Amino acid sequence: MARIPSTRLSRLLTGWASEGPGPLPRRLADALRELVERGDVPAGTVLPSQRELAVVLGVSRSTVTAAYGLLEGEGRLESVRGSGSRLRGSGVLDRHPMEGRLASFDARAGTADLSSGALPGLGDVAEAVGSLAAGDVAPFLGADGYHPYGLPELREGVAAYYRAAGVPTEAEEILVTAGSQQAVWLVAQALVDPGDTVVVEDPTYRGALEALRARGARLVPVNINEADEPDGVGAARLRRLCGSVRPRLVYLQPTAHNPTGRSLDEAARRAWRGVLGELGLFTVEDTACAELSLDGDEAVVPLVAGLPSGSTVTVGTLSKLFWGGLRVGWVRSSPQVVARLAKIKTSVDLSCSVVDQLVAVRLLAGLPGARARRRAVLRERLATAEELLRAEAPGWEWTRPAGGPALWVRVPGADTEATAQLARRRGVSVVPGSAFSPVDGFRDRLRLPYAHGVEALAAALPTLLDCAARSGAGAGGPVR
Repeated sequence: MARIPSTRLSRLLTGWASEGPGPLPRRLADALRELVERGDVPAGTVLPSQRELAVVLGVSRSTVTAAYGLLEGEGRLESVRGSGSRLRGSGVLDRHPMEGRLASFDARAGTADLSSGALPGLGDVAEAVGSLAAGDVAPFLGADGYHPYGLPELREGVAAYYRAAGVPTEAEEILVTAGSQQAVWLVAQALVDPGDTVVVEDPTYRGALEALRARGARLVPVNINEADEPDGVGAARLRRLCGSVRPRLVYLQPTAHNPTGRSLDEAARRAWRGVLGELGLFTVEDTACAELSLDGDEAVVPLVAGLPSGSTVTVGTLSKLFWGGLRVGWVRSSPQVVARLAKIKTSVDLSCSVVDQLVAVRLLAGLPGARARRRAVLRERLATAEELLRAEAPGWEWTRPAGGPALWVRVPGADTEATAQLARRRGVSVVPGSAFSPVDGFRDRLRLPYAHGVEALAAALPTLLDCAARSGAGAGGPVR
């Protein structure tokens, strides 16, 4: 029987303590039942122990005991001696639980939302939309409007984007996608079979973890470099790991890593490139946040640029730089891999929007200027956020990021899973570090977005400080 880690279950249980009628145990029981009915947690899943779940939810053990008892009374939970408590109900047995990540984009009114690093849109988007005229769209109206690989103009524009960065690329090596998340999902569907081993950094982008878990991949972590380690250490760890494991692919974020914000220096890139090439490992490089680098105003060259395109995939997007509402991303790979991904994509959405792609062509033309403006604002807001944390949370620790929209903060002595649950009940939504770990690690970390400005962080910080202190003191005690 499959067991769901308490950390993963807690991330699915968003809003349960503040929504719905009745005492806390009833609300918890209702939330667990709903997870099964929606199929988010398959029937037959073994729940965490009462004590373990109480700790991560920031409630007393008696609350969880009572909730489990209510579900048992309804026939929704079965206790098996020596095996734990197993959920019963409708659902697909072979589904893989997701992480409840959509809650980041569905914050309740009145919530201080620190759960998403997505940025507000640039004015360039409105200008590009306004510049479209009937004559721009009319030539496409005589056909069906389906372009499974993307508009030729956009594919060429993305290829030119790479050529400008010194990476030879042809339009046939580009597949246009509905943002980078769809690109990662397509890679998982096309290149990973259930049970395949996939090496990922620890921590890493939680959207990729969801896509790979949903595909049934066996995730094997390689720890990324700590602040006091040389950048080449991660590549050495990968080499040692591959002495006993042969992965189907390796998923990396060498630039403006999500969530840590770190970027590999050139020596480390050479080390990684050498190991990947020598071992012949298929490599997926996610550059979704690369345009949010804080060092300089130049385009970043992908790490895999020196490796054969037939054994690499580069994921990119315009959504991080320009606006999340512009769902335009891409995959760069060999024509053979692009064709394979396109075949799967057509079964999902036939084609990306022609209008969105015409807007994207215009935005690509002005990308260098947009990049410089966005990075200037990010540098200013990062400095303000760091000043705030140094003043108000002097015990918290972080390494200044090289890019991205958030700080990866260590909260000494706290259990950030419980911190996040306690904070959510007081109107603050934040993501604990374990959401970014394939092994539910980093339970002393929080990702704190700064790119929207310091106001939301300043308003939420007193609550986070108090909740972190309570979680470290034993979150299961004071809440009933």
